[in-house]
Amino acid sequence: MTDLTALTLAEARDGLAAKTFSALELTDAHLAAMEAARVLNAYVLETPDRARAMAQAADARIANGEGGPLAGIPIGVKDLFATEGVRTTACSKILDDFVPRYESTVTAQLWRDGAVLLGKLNNDEFAMGSSNETSCFGPVINPWRRSGSDAKLVPGGSSGGSAAAVAAHLCLGATGTDTGGSIRQPAAFTGIVGIKPTYGRCSRWGIVAFASSLDQAGPFARTVRDAAILLRSMAGHDPKDTTSVDRPVPDYEAAVGRSVKGMRIGIPKEYRIDGMPAEIEKLWAQGAEWLKAAGAELVEISLPHTTSALPTYYIVAPAEASSNLARYDGVRYGLRVPGDNIVEMYENTRAAGFGPEVRRRVMIGTYVLSAGYYDAYYLRAQKVRTLIKQDFENVFAAGVDAVLTPATPSAAFGIGEKAGADPVEMYLNDVFTVTVNMAGLPGLAVPAGTDAQGLPLALQLIGRPFEEETLFSLGETIEQAAGRLTPARWWA
Repeated sequence: MTDLTALTLAEARDGLAAKTFSALELTDAHLAAMEAARVLNAYVLETPDRARAMAQAADARIANGEGGPLAGIPIGVKDLFATEGVRTTACSKILDDFVPRYESTVTAQLWRDGAVLLGKLNNDEFAMGSSNETSCFGPVINPWRRSGSDAKLVPGGSSGGSAAAVAAHLCLGATGTDTGGSIRQPAAFTGIVGIKPTYGRCSRWGIVAFASSLDQAGPFARTVRDAAILLRSMAGHDPKDTTSVDRPVPDYEAAVGRSVKGMRIGIPKEYRIDGMPAEIEKLWAQGAEWLKAAGAELVEISLPHTTSALPTYYIVAPAEASSNLARYDGVRYGLRVPGDNIVEMYENTRAAGFGPEVRRRVMIGTYVLSAGYYDAYYLRAQKVRTLIKQDFENVFAAGVDAVLTPATPSAAFGIGEKAGADPVEMYLNDVFTVTVNMAGLPGLAVPAGTDAQGLPLALQLIGRPFEEETLFSLGETIEQAAGRLTPARWWA
Protein backbone atom coordinates (compact mmCIF):
# COMPACT_ATOMS: atom_id res chain seq x y z
CA MET A 1 0.00 0.00 0.00
CA THR A 2 1.12 3.57 -0.71
CA ASP A 3 2.49 5.49 2.28
CA LEU A 4 -0.79 6.84 3.59
CA THR A 5 0.88 9.77 5.33
CA ALA A 6 2.14 11.05 1.94
CA LEU A 7 -1.39 11.64 0.69
CA THR A 8 -2.90 15.09 0.57
CA LEU A 9 -6.08 15.59 2.54
CA ALA A 10 -8.11 15.63 -0.68
CA GLU A 11 -6.47 12.40 -1.86
CA ALA A 12 -7.13 10.75 1.50
CA ARG A 13 -10.76 11.89 1.42
CA ASP A 14 -11.21 10.36 -2.04
CA GLY A 15 -9.45 7.13 -0.99
CA LEU A 16 -11.69 6.77 2.05
CA ALA A 17 -14.80 7.37 -0.04
CA ALA A 18 -13.64 4.74 -2.55
CA LYS A 19 -12.83 2.37 0.36
CA THR A 20 -9.26 1.96 -0.94
CA PHE A 21 -8.23 2.01 2.73
CA SER A 22 -10.01 2.53 6.01
CA ALA A 23 -10.00 5.48 8.38
CA LEU A 24 -8.44 3.21 10.99
CA GLU A 25 -5.58 2.29 8.62
CA LEU A 26 -5.07 5.96 7.80
CA THR A 27 -5.05 6.89 11.48
CA ASP A 28 -2.67 4.07 12.45
CA ALA A 29 -0.24 5.19 9.73
CA HIS A 30 -0.19 8.69 11.20
CA LEU A 31 0.14 7.45 14.78
CA ALA A 32 3.19 5.42 13.72
CA ALA A 33 4.66 8.47 11.97
CA MET A 34 4.11 10.55 15.12
CA GLU A 35 5.89 7.98 17.25
CA ALA A 36 8.86 7.93 14.88
CA ALA A 37 9.08 11.75 14.84
CA ARG A 38 8.95 12.60 18.54
CA VAL A 39 12.36 14.24 18.21
CA LEU A 40 10.56 17.12 16.45
CA ASN A 41 8.51 17.78 19.62
CA ALA A 42 5.52 18.78 17.49
CA TYR A 43 2.93 17.05 19.68
CA VAL A 44 2.66 17.82 23.39
CA LEU A 45 -0.04 15.17 23.86
CA GLU A 46 -0.86 12.17 21.69
CA THR A 47 -4.36 10.69 21.85
CA PRO A 48 -4.06 7.29 20.12
CA ASP A 49 -7.02 5.60 21.84
CA ARG A 50 -9.37 8.47 21.09
CA ALA A 51 -8.04 8.65 17.53
CA ARG A 52 -8.69 4.99 16.85
CA ALA A 53 -12.18 5.19 18.35
CA MET A 54 -13.00 8.23 16.20
CA ALA A 55 -11.56 6.47 13.12
CA GLN A 56 -13.67 3.36 13.73
CA ALA A 57 -16.77 5.55 14.11
CA ALA A 58 -15.88 7.28 10.83
CA ASP A 59 -15.50 3.91 9.08
CA ALA A 60 -18.96 2.93 10.29
CA ARG A 61 -20.48 6.16 9.01
CA ILE A 62 -18.69 5.85 5.65
CA ALA A 63 -19.96 2.27 5.31
CA ASN A 64 -23.51 3.54 5.88
CA GLY A 65 -23.07 6.36 3.37
CA GLU A 66 -23.22 8.95 6.14
CA GLY A 67 -19.63 10.20 6.16
CA GLY A 68 -19.17 13.94 6.58
CA PRO A 69 -16.82 16.13 4.52
CA LEU A 70 -13.87 15.23 6.77
CA ALA A 71 -14.90 11.67 7.66
CA GLY A 72 -11.83 9.73 8.83
CA ILE A 73 -9.33 12.57 8.21
CA PRO A 74 -6.64 12.60 10.97
CA ILE A 75 -5.73 16.10 12.16
CA GLY A 76 -3.75 17.77 14.95
CA VAL A 77 -5.06 20.56 17.18
CA LYS A 78 -3.02 23.46 18.50
CA ASP A 79 -2.88 23.34 22.31
CA LEU A 80 -4.76 26.65 22.45
CA PHE A 81 -8.10 25.03 21.51
CA ALA A 82 -10.16 23.59 24.36
CA THR A 83 -10.80 19.89 23.76
CA GLU A 84 -13.31 18.27 26.08
CA GLY A 85 -11.69 15.66 28.29
CA VAL A 86 -8.25 16.24 26.72
CA ARG A 87 -5.57 18.30 28.47
CA THR A 88 -5.31 21.87 27.18
CA THR A 89 -2.50 24.03 28.56
CA ALA A 90 -1.69 26.77 26.01
CA CYS A 91 1.82 25.33 26.57
CA SER A 92 2.08 27.24 29.86
CA LYS A 93 2.93 25.96 33.32
CA ILE A 94 0.17 28.11 34.75
CA LEU A 95 -2.50 25.89 33.16
CA ASP A 96 -0.71 22.82 34.50
CA ASP A 97 -2.87 19.75 33.77
CA PHE A 98 -6.07 21.64 32.96
CA VAL A 99 -8.67 19.39 31.31
CA PRO A 100 -11.62 21.33 29.84
CA ARG A 101 -15.19 20.13 30.28
CA TYR A 102 -16.17 21.84 27.03
CA GLU A 103 -15.14 21.86 23.37
CA SER A 104 -14.10 24.88 21.32
CA THR A 105 -16.55 25.69 18.55
CA VAL A 106 -13.94 25.24 15.81
CA THR A 107 -12.91 21.75 16.95
CA ALA A 108 -16.54 20.77 17.61
CA GLN A 109 -17.28 21.58 13.95
CA LEU A 110 -14.31 19.50 12.80
CA TRP A 111 -15.54 16.51 14.83
CA ARG A 112 -19.09 17.13 13.52
CA ASP A 113 -17.71 16.71 10.00
CA GLY A 114 -15.92 13.47 10.90
CA ALA A 115 -12.29 14.53 11.53
CA VAL A 116 -10.10 12.40 13.82
CA LEU A 117 -8.08 13.90 16.71
CA LEU A 118 -4.47 12.66 16.72
CA GLY A 119 -3.32 14.90 19.58
CA LYS A 120 -2.51 18.40 20.80
CA LEU A 121 0.23 20.38 19.08
CA ASN A 122 3.00 22.49 20.56
CA ASN A 123 2.88 26.30 20.43
CA ASP A 124 4.54 29.32 21.97
CA GLU A 125 3.24 29.93 25.49
CA PHE A 126 -0.17 31.60 25.19
CA ALA A 127 0.69 32.06 21.48
CA MET A 128 3.28 34.71 22.38
CA GLY A 129 6.28 34.12 20.15
CA SER A 130 7.53 33.85 16.59
CA SER A 131 9.66 30.73 16.88
CA ASN A 132 7.93 28.21 19.20
CA GLU A 133 10.77 28.58 21.70
CA THR A 134 8.63 29.92 24.58
CA SER A 135 6.58 26.73 25.10
CA CYS A 136 6.87 25.12 28.54
CA PHE A 137 7.24 21.81 26.67
CA GLY A 138 10.37 23.01 24.90
CA PRO A 139 10.94 24.14 21.31
CA VAL A 140 9.59 22.46 18.20
CA ILE A 141 12.22 21.46 15.64
CA ASN A 142 11.56 22.35 12.01
CA PRO A 143 11.57 19.24 9.77
CA TRP A 144 13.58 21.28 7.25
CA ARG A 145 17.37 21.61 7.44
CA ARG A 146 19.85 23.83 5.65
CA SER A 147 21.73 22.09 2.88
CA GLY A 148 24.76 20.31 4.30
CA SER A 149 23.90 21.19 7.90
CA ASP A 150 22.24 19.36 10.78
CA ALA A 151 21.62 22.54 12.80
CA LYS A 152 18.18 22.60 14.40
CA LEU A 153 15.90 25.29 13.00
CA VAL A 154 12.74 26.88 14.40
CA PRO A 155 9.42 26.15 12.65
CA GLY A 156 8.14 29.67 13.32
CA GLY A 157 5.50 30.59 15.84
CA SER A 158 3.29 30.63 17.61
CA SER A 159 1.71 27.66 15.79
CA GLY A 160 5.04 25.91 15.26
CA GLY A 161 3.87 22.45 16.29
CA SER A 162 0.97 22.60 13.84
CA ALA A 163 3.19 23.68 10.96
CA ALA A 164 5.93 21.13 11.71
CA ALA A 165 3.42 18.28 12.04
CA VAL A 166 1.78 19.04 8.70
CA ALA A 167 5.13 19.50 6.93
CA ALA A 168 6.54 16.25 8.40
CA HIS A 169 3.39 14.27 7.43
CA LEU A 170 2.34 13.70 11.05
CA CYS A 171 -1.25 14.76 10.26
CA LEU A 172 -3.22 15.69 7.14
CA GLY A 173 -4.04 19.14 8.47
CA ALA A 174 -3.96 21.12 11.68
CA THR A 175 -5.61 24.02 13.44
CA GLY A 176 -3.73 27.18 14.25
CA THR A 177 -4.40 30.69 15.52
CA ASP A 178 -3.04 33.91 14.07
CA THR A 179 -2.75 37.10 16.16
CA GLY A 180 0.10 38.78 14.28
CA GLY A 181 1.27 36.11 11.84
CA SER A 182 1.16 32.91 13.89
CA ILE A 183 -0.31 30.85 11.04
CA ARG A 184 1.32 32.49 8.03
CA GLN A 185 4.89 32.76 9.36
CA PRO A 186 5.17 29.08 10.49
CA ALA A 187 3.58 27.98 7.21
CA ALA A 188 6.25 29.96 5.35
CA PHE A 189 9.07 28.49 7.46
CA THR A 190 7.94 24.89 6.87
CA GLY A 191 6.91 24.99 3.21
CA ILE A 192 3.16 24.50 3.68
CA VAL A 193 -0.06 26.50 3.25
CA GLY A 194 -1.66 28.51 6.05
CA ILE A 195 -4.55 30.94 6.03
CA LYS A 196 -5.68 33.53 8.55
CA PRO A 197 -9.32 34.11 7.69
CA THR A 198 -11.15 37.42 8.03
CA TYR A 199 -11.68 38.42 11.66
CA GLY A 200 -15.04 36.97 12.70
CA ARG A 201 -15.04 34.19 10.07
CA CYS A 202 -14.16 31.48 12.64
CA SER A 203 -15.47 31.44 16.20
CA ARG A 204 -13.00 32.29 18.97
CA TRP A 205 -15.15 30.53 21.60
CA GLY A 206 -13.16 27.93 23.49
CA ILE A 207 -9.78 29.19 22.24
CA VAL A 208 -7.40 30.46 24.91
CA ALA A 209 -7.31 34.22 24.32
CA PHE A 210 -4.16 36.23 23.61
CA ALA A 211 -5.41 39.51 22.06
CA SER A 212 -9.15 39.26 21.49
CA SER A 213 -9.45 41.91 18.77
CA LEU A 214 -6.68 40.25 16.73
CA ASP A 215 -6.94 36.47 17.35
CA GLN A 216 -8.37 34.33 14.55
CA ALA A 217 -8.35 30.57 14.00
CA GLY A 218 -7.36 29.04 10.69
CA PRO A 219 -6.02 25.85 9.07
CA PHE A 220 -2.62 24.50 8.05
CA ALA A 221 -2.39 22.06 5.13
CA ARG A 222 0.05 20.87 2.51
CA THR A 223 -1.94 22.26 -0.43
CA VAL A 224 -4.21 25.21 -1.11
CA ARG A 225 -7.08 22.81 -1.84
CA ASP A 226 -6.61 21.06 1.51
CA ALA A 227 -6.63 24.41 3.35
CA ALA A 228 -9.87 25.33 1.58
CA ILE A 229 -11.48 22.04 2.61
CA LEU A 230 -10.53 22.54 6.25
CA LEU A 231 -11.61 26.17 6.41
CA ARG A 232 -15.09 25.30 5.23
CA SER A 233 -15.55 23.10 8.31
CA MET A 234 -13.87 25.53 10.71
CA ALA A 235 -15.76 28.65 9.61
CA GLY A 236 -19.27 29.71 10.52
CA HIS A 237 -21.38 31.86 12.81
CA ASP A 238 -21.38 31.11 16.52
CA PRO A 239 -23.82 32.89 18.86
CA LYS A 240 -21.40 32.19 21.75
CA ASP A 241 -18.86 34.56 20.15
CA THR A 242 -20.11 38.13 19.81
CA THR A 243 -17.41 38.90 17.19
CA SER A 244 -18.48 35.96 15.01
CA VAL A 245 -20.06 37.14 11.75
CA ASP A 246 -23.42 35.74 10.68
CA ARG A 247 -22.98 35.13 6.98
CA PRO A 248 -23.00 31.96 4.84
CA VAL A 249 -19.82 29.88 4.52
CA PRO A 250 -18.91 29.45 0.83
CA ASP A 251 -17.64 26.26 -0.75
CA TYR A 252 -14.01 27.38 -0.63
CA GLU A 253 -12.80 24.31 -2.51
CA ALA A 254 -14.82 25.39 -5.55
CA ALA A 255 -12.60 28.48 -5.81
CA VAL A 256 -9.46 26.36 -6.22
CA GLY A 257 -8.57 26.25 -9.91
CA ARG A 258 -10.82 29.18 -10.79
CA SER A 259 -9.34 31.61 -13.33
CA VAL A 260 -7.58 34.69 -11.99
CA LYS A 261 -7.71 36.46 -15.34
CA GLY A 262 -8.59 40.14 -14.96
CA MET A 263 -7.91 40.28 -11.23
CA ARG A 264 -5.99 43.38 -10.12
CA ILE A 265 -3.12 42.54 -7.75
CA GLY A 266 -1.60 45.31 -5.65
CA ILE A 267 2.15 45.44 -5.03
CA PRO A 268 2.72 47.74 -2.00
CA LYS A 269 5.89 49.81 -2.23
CA GLU A 270 6.15 50.11 1.58
CA TYR A 271 6.92 46.38 1.87
CA ARG A 272 10.31 46.95 0.23
CA ILE A 273 11.98 47.39 3.59
CA ASP A 274 15.63 48.32 4.16
CA GLY A 275 17.90 45.31 4.33
CA MET A 276 15.43 42.88 2.77
CA PRO A 277 17.41 39.95 1.34
CA ALA A 278 17.76 39.88 -2.43
CA GLU A 279 16.27 36.39 -2.59
CA ILE A 280 13.04 37.64 -0.92
CA GLU A 281 12.84 40.49 -3.44
CA LYS A 282 13.44 38.01 -6.28
CA LEU A 283 10.77 35.63 -4.97
CA TRP A 284 8.26 38.49 -4.73
CA ALA A 285 8.96 39.52 -8.34
CA GLN A 286 8.66 35.91 -9.47
CA GLY A 287 5.28 35.54 -7.76
CA ALA A 288 4.05 38.68 -9.45
CA GLU A 289 5.16 37.33 -12.83
CA TRP A 290 3.33 34.03 -12.22
CA LEU A 291 0.10 35.87 -11.51
CA LYS A 292 0.63 38.14 -14.52
CA ALA A 293 1.20 35.11 -16.75
CA ALA A 294 -2.13 33.71 -15.49
CA GLY A 295 -3.90 36.86 -16.65
CA ALA A 296 -3.87 39.02 -13.54
CA GLU A 297 -3.01 42.72 -13.73
CA LEU A 298 -0.27 44.08 -11.46
CA VAL A 299 -0.74 47.50 -9.86
CA GLU A 300 1.72 49.38 -7.66
CA ILE A 301 -0.08 50.59 -4.54
CA SER A 302 0.71 52.52 -1.39
CA LEU A 303 -0.12 51.47 2.17
CA PRO A 304 1.49 54.47 3.89
CA HIS A 305 0.93 53.45 7.50
CA THR A 306 2.60 50.04 7.08
CA THR A 307 5.76 51.37 8.73
CA SER A 308 3.76 52.06 11.92
CA ALA A 309 2.11 48.64 12.04
CA LEU A 310 4.72 46.74 14.05
CA PRO A 311 5.07 49.23 16.94
CA THR A 312 1.28 49.67 16.96
CA TYR A 313 0.78 45.91 17.16
CA TYR A 314 3.24 45.59 20.05
CA ILE A 315 1.17 48.08 22.03
CA VAL A 316 -2.31 46.76 21.24
CA ALA A 317 -1.54 43.02 21.56
CA PRO A 318 0.26 43.18 24.96
CA ALA A 319 -2.46 45.49 26.31
CA GLU A 320 -5.15 42.96 25.46
CA ALA A 321 -2.96 40.11 26.70
CA SER A 322 -2.45 41.73 30.10
CA SER A 323 -6.23 41.95 30.46
CA ASN A 324 -6.94 38.42 29.19
CA LEU A 325 -4.25 36.79 31.35
CA ALA A 326 -5.47 38.41 34.58
CA ARG A 327 -7.77 35.39 35.04
CA TYR A 328 -4.79 33.06 35.61
CA ASP A 329 -4.28 33.61 39.31
CA GLY A 330 -4.11 30.16 40.92
CA VAL A 331 -7.57 30.39 42.48
CA ARG A 332 -9.92 28.24 40.41
CA TYR A 333 -7.82 26.04 38.11
CA GLY A 334 -4.28 25.35 36.96
CA LEU A 335 -1.11 25.97 38.92
CA ARG A 336 -1.26 27.32 42.49
CA VAL A 337 1.84 28.33 44.44
CA PRO A 338 0.98 28.95 48.12
CA GLY A 339 1.66 32.24 49.92
CA ASP A 340 1.07 33.73 53.35
CA ASN A 341 -1.95 35.64 51.98
CA ILE A 342 -3.98 35.83 48.78
CA VAL A 343 -1.88 38.61 47.24
CA GLU A 344 1.32 36.64 47.83
CA MET A 345 -0.36 33.54 46.38
CA TYR A 346 -1.27 35.52 43.24
CA GLU A 347 2.26 36.85 42.90
CA ASN A 348 3.93 33.47 43.52
CA THR A 349 1.61 31.65 41.11
CA ARG A 350 2.00 34.11 38.26
CA ALA A 351 5.78 34.39 38.73
CA ALA A 352 6.18 30.61 38.60
CA GLY A 353 3.51 29.93 36.00
CA PHE A 354 4.31 32.47 33.29
CA GLY A 355 7.49 32.26 31.21
CA PRO A 356 9.77 35.26 30.49
CA GLU A 357 8.11 36.31 27.20
CA VAL A 358 4.60 36.19 28.66
CA ARG A 359 5.73 38.16 31.72
CA ARG A 360 7.36 40.74 29.43
CA ARG A 361 4.19 41.25 27.39
CA VAL A 362 1.92 41.37 30.45
CA MET A 363 4.14 44.08 31.96
CA ILE A 364 4.21 46.06 28.70
CA GLY A 365 0.45 45.77 28.40
CA THR A 366 -0.16 46.81 31.99
CA TYR A 367 2.13 49.80 31.49
CA VAL A 368 0.43 51.11 28.34
CA LEU A 369 -3.01 50.76 29.96
CA SER A 370 -2.01 52.46 33.20
CA ALA A 371 -3.13 55.93 34.29
CA GLY A 372 -1.02 58.61 32.65
CA TYR A 373 0.09 56.37 29.75
CA TYR A 374 -3.23 55.16 28.31
CA ASP A 375 -3.70 58.21 26.05
CA ALA A 376 -0.04 58.42 25.05
CA TYR A 377 0.27 54.77 24.02
CA TYR A 378 -2.86 52.64 23.83
CA LEU A 379 -5.29 55.28 22.57
CA ARG A 380 -2.78 56.56 20.01
CA ALA A 381 -2.09 52.99 18.85
CA GLN A 382 -5.80 52.41 18.27
CA LYS A 383 -5.95 55.57 16.13
CA VAL A 384 -3.01 54.37 14.03
CA ARG A 385 -4.71 50.99 13.71
CA THR A 386 -7.71 52.74 12.16
CA LEU A 387 -5.40 54.43 9.64
CA ILE A 388 -3.83 51.06 8.72
CA LYS A 389 -7.31 49.66 8.08
CA GLN A 390 -8.22 52.73 5.99
CA ASP A 391 -5.10 52.24 3.84
CA PHE A 392 -6.41 48.83 2.77
CA GLU A 393 -9.97 50.11 2.34
CA ASN A 394 -8.71 52.83 -0.03
CA VAL A 395 -6.74 50.30 -2.09
CA PHE A 396 -9.68 47.90 -2.37
CA ALA A 397 -12.05 50.78 -3.19
CA ALA A 398 -9.74 51.63 -6.10
CA GLY A 399 -10.44 48.22 -7.64
CA VAL A 400 -7.59 46.07 -6.28
CA ASP A 401 -8.75 42.48 -5.66
CA ALA A 402 -5.81 41.29 -3.56
CA VAL A 403 -2.37 42.36 -2.38
CA LEU A 404 0.82 40.34 -2.93
CA THR A 405 3.72 40.60 -0.46
CA PRO A 406 6.48 38.43 0.97
CA ALA A 407 5.32 36.32 3.92
CA THR A 408 8.50 36.66 6.00
CA PRO A 409 11.71 38.70 5.82
CA SER A 410 13.84 35.53 5.82
CA ALA A 411 13.78 31.75 5.84
CA ALA A 412 13.74 29.77 9.10
CA PHE A 413 16.54 30.59 11.54
CA GLY A 414 18.33 28.41 14.07
CA ILE A 415 16.98 27.57 17.51
CA GLY A 416 18.51 30.06 19.95
CA GLU A 417 19.69 32.44 17.22
CA LYS A 418 17.20 35.21 18.00
CA ALA A 419 16.01 34.30 21.49
CA GLY A 420 18.70 36.43 23.10
CA ALA A 421 18.63 39.62 25.10
CA ASP A 422 16.91 41.82 22.49
CA PRO A 423 13.28 40.76 21.92
CA VAL A 424 12.85 43.34 19.15
CA GLU A 425 14.96 41.23 16.79
CA MET A 426 12.42 38.42 17.20
CA TYR A 427 9.46 40.79 16.85
CA LEU A 428 10.76 41.94 13.44
CA ASN A 429 9.78 38.51 12.04
CA ASP A 430 6.19 39.76 12.06
CA VAL A 431 6.88 42.84 9.93
CA PHE A 432 4.96 41.54 6.87
CA THR A 433 2.08 39.90 8.70
CA VAL A 434 0.81 42.18 11.50
CA THR A 435 -0.96 44.67 9.18
CA VAL A 436 -3.43 41.93 8.20
CA ASN A 437 -4.45 41.36 11.81
CA MET A 438 -4.65 45.08 12.56
CA ALA A 439 -7.08 45.48 9.64
CA GLY A 440 -8.98 42.22 10.26
CA LEU A 441 -8.34 40.97 6.71
CA PRO A 442 -7.76 37.45 5.35
CA GLY A 443 -4.16 36.49 4.58
CA LEU A 444 -2.82 33.36 2.87
CA ALA A 445 0.79 32.11 2.97
CA VAL A 446 1.73 29.81 0.09
CA PRO A 447 5.14 28.20 -0.62
CA ALA A 448 6.86 29.80 -3.60
CA GLY A 449 10.44 28.52 -3.63
CA THR A 450 13.58 27.96 -1.58
CA ASP A 451 16.54 30.07 -0.55
CA ALA A 452 20.21 29.44 -1.33
CA GLN A 453 20.40 27.00 1.60
CA GLY A 454 17.43 24.96 0.41
CA LEU A 455 14.92 26.32 2.96
CA PRO A 456 11.31 27.18 2.08
CA LEU A 457 10.21 30.71 1.28
CA ALA A 458 6.63 31.87 0.88
CA LEU A 459 4.49 34.64 -0.52
CA GLN A 460 1.51 36.25 1.19
CA LEU A 461 -1.79 37.16 -0.42
CA ILE A 462 -4.03 39.66 1.38
CA GLY A 463 -7.69 39.88 0.44
CA ARG A 464 -10.81 41.94 0.93
CA PRO A 465 -12.90 41.07 4.01
CA PHE A 466 -14.62 37.67 3.60
CA GLU A 467 -13.14 37.10 0.15
CA GLU A 468 -11.02 34.10 1.06
CA GLU A 469 -12.16 32.48 -2.19
CA THR A 470 -10.10 35.03 -4.16
CA LEU A 471 -7.03 34.11 -2.11
CA PHE A 472 -7.54 30.39 -2.74
CA SER A 473 -7.77 31.00 -6.50
CA LEU A 474 -4.62 33.14 -6.54
CA GLY A 475 -2.79 30.86 -4.11
CA GLU A 476 -3.43 27.81 -6.24
CA THR A 477 -2.04 29.67 -9.26
CA ILE A 478 1.21 30.28 -7.35
CA GLU A 479 1.22 26.69 -6.07
CA GLN A 480 0.89 25.31 -9.60
CA ALA A 481 3.77 27.48 -10.80
CA ALA A 482 6.09 26.91 -7.82
CA GLY A 483 5.33 23.27 -7.09
CA ARG A 484 4.97 21.69 -3.66
CA LEU A 485 7.81 21.48 -1.15
CA THR A 486 8.61 18.47 1.05
CA PRO A 487 11.48 18.20 3.56
CA ALA A 488 13.98 15.36 3.28
CA ARG A 489 13.25 12.93 6.11
CA TRP A 490 16.09 12.82 8.65
CA TRP A 491 14.26 12.22 11.94
CA ALA A 492 13.58 8.48 11.67
